[in-house]
This record gives sequence, structure tokens and C-alpha cells, in this order.
Amino acid sequence: MSTIAEQQRRLRDDLAVIEDPQERLAIVVDRVRARPPLPAAERTDANRVPGCVSAVWLVAEHRDGRLRLRFDADSPMVKGLVALIVDAADDSAPDDAATADITLVEDLGLHRNLTPTRQNGLAAVRQRIRQLAVARA
Repeated sequence: MSTIAEQQRRLRDDLAVIEDPQERLAIVVDRVRARPPLPAAERTDANRVPGCVSAVWLVAEHRDGRLRLRFDADSPMVKGLVALIVDAADDSAPDDAATADITLVEDLGLHRNLTPTRQNGLAAVRQRIRQLAVARA
């Protein structure tokens, strides 16, 4: 079992080999195309992340002492960016997820091409993960 910091390091190392931030963003978006969407029953207002202009849904479960996260978004680019954040926090200890600073988007330079509104939405996703982790800790 790895920590969020370790998982972020692995994800960052995998993507940092792509030098061009635009190419990196394209790879991030492509990575999530094959992910199954959340079932319609989970695309509810209760699971929607407030503060995101694009629709983003986040579901958390506590299984075997670990925080398990699933998500969906209505925009392919947002889905790719949210995947980075969720992949860093998924299968972590709830205490770790409640306090971790997930900075992959910034570390990879992807934030430079995002509008302030989209950056605020990603901050809302991070905050929602913290809230869900605290509720399950």
C-alpha cells in the first residue's frame, strides 16, 4: 500500500517524460477514454462536486481501511485532469487523503493552460476528496 505522496511521484514520473505540456495534457485526456462512466444512479446531485463548472461526480467508499474513489465528468479534458487527482488519492488511507496536498496538475505544468474557473474546479475536487476522506476516517 502506497501513500498519496508515493502515488503522485509515480504518476508524475510516468508523465514527466513527455516534455511538451500540450502533449502531456493530450495523453492525460487519452488515458481516461477507456474508463467506464459512473452508472446513472450515481450521477446524482449528492455526488456532484460543487464549485465545478463542468459536471463532475465523485463517489467514495471505505473498503478494508482504504478510501476507494470513483468519478466521472461531462468533459473529456476535465475527466482527464480529475483522473490525475483521483488516481493519486484512490486506495489510500482516509487520514492520508484528508491531509494530502495533491499537486500533480501543477507539478506537470498542466495548470498553465487552464482557465481560472477550471483551476478552481480542480481545487473543489481536491476539497471534496478531503471531505469524503474525513467522513470515512
